[in-house]
Amino acid sequence: MDYQKILDQLVSGELKEYRVEPKDAFDFQRVLRDYGKRQNITGRAERGGSIVYTGSNSDD
Repeated sequence: MDYQKILDQLVSGELKEYRVEPKDAFDFQRVLRDYGKRQNITGRAERGGSIVYTGSNSDD
């Protein structure tokens, strides 16, 4: 999975949200930690362990 591309799409507004299942959470977090615009991405934990990430759509 190309998490870098997904993060770019969240920040640009092309993708409204992205759901990460528990089995993929560690891989996604590893890419997110190194992402330059991670302050523009918000994650919301849901019951069952899924996390829904959204972009803030703010310009830097």
